[in-house]
Amino acid sequence: MPLLRFPIPHSRPATMAGHPYCDAPALKKSDFRYELPEELIAQAPLAERSASRLLLVPPAPAPFADRQVRDLPELLQPGDLLVFNDTRVIPARLFGHKRSGGRVEVLIERLLGGQRARAQLGVSKSPKAGARIALDAGGEAEVLDRDGEFYVLEFHVPDTLEAWLQQAGRLPLPPYIRREPGLDDRERYQTVFARQAGAVAAPTAGLHFDAPLLEALQARGVGVGHVTLHVGAGTFQPVRVEALAQHVMHREWLNVGASLVEQVRRTRAAGGRVIAVGTTVVRALESASTDGELHPFAGETQIFILPGYRIRSVDAMVTNFHLPESTLLMMVSAFAGRERIFDAYRHAIEQRYRFFSYGDAMLLWGGESGMGNGAS
Repeated sequence: MPLLRFPIPHSRPATMAGHPYCDAPALKKSDFRYELPEELIAQAPLAERSASRLLLVPPAPAPFADRQVRDLPELLQPGDLLVFNDTRVIPARLFGHKRSGGRVEVLIERLLGGQRARAQLGVSKSPKAGARIALDAGGEAEVLDRDGEFYVLEFHVPDTLEAWLQQAGRLPLPPYIRREPGLDDRERYQTVFARQAGAVAAPTAGLHFDAPLLEALQARGVGVGHVTLHVGAGTFQPVRVEALAQHVMHREWLNVGASLVEQVRRTRAAGGRVIAVGTTVVRALESASTDGELHPFAGETQIFILPGYRIRSVDAMVTNFHLPESTLLMMVSAFAGRERIFDAYRHAIEQRYRFFSYGDAMLLWGGESGMGNGAS
């Protein structure tokens, strides 16, 4: 499937400043710190996608419940709508060396058209415009310009860049998976509904859904819709400031189509619930919403969602367990309440849930205040 190339017609803001539903206090990165035993970081997927555990997190004071993802058809209601991210991960990691001999790691963040791409470079010394990187897989990459922490590269390879990457690139597994990607990862680090190529990381909540589960959900009367949000290399970057008001989010491209907007409208009108499968879906829907109304939108977003921000686009969220001090943990805390999320994480650690990309999942129901306990 060809990789998408896209213009950026407009974008959504990097911070919450001026957002009509934002009244966040002065939060700190350390407010989202927790300790996780290293052995709970999943290093490989389970044999069956839908066999992953599912922690049910209703608003307090209702108790948590330990289920499996394959139980979702009985947990949801006819008329509900599940919204998935249909982005597809590209083999975006390359290796090479500079003319001086220094090793270089290339992580493509976005294809720019033709043979050009925007990428992060792992190098001992930042290259200047005109520098060339000899690629281990053959060909060269020439540095054209710098864009913040990214570089604009021109690839001199024996095929179109998108076709060449499929053969030469490596799958960019997250850094906490401490092994080399295998052949199985080419399948398992993709959702079964991945269609629009362009991401450098998987929308991991969607990894739990297989064909039998999707068929069971359809038989239950649960609708399915899709957005596209190409997860960028910035998703691997830590928050580097303590005061979260100073953090600038990375940019990601998304598309919320008119058909999905109509699906959401009809679901709401019929009394159904909208359930996001993953934080990327929430990010896309919130970026495409104005005054609580969803609209078609294609462009970039830098939206930063943390406690104090009122998420209005979804009623529930299926999501994996997220890294300490990450913006994804901040988002789910905005949705269900920070105290409620941290209670759920303590429960998950005690019950030996598997964490992060290849780990288990949660089903969250939103609370009224991200700083409280999530009670409605």
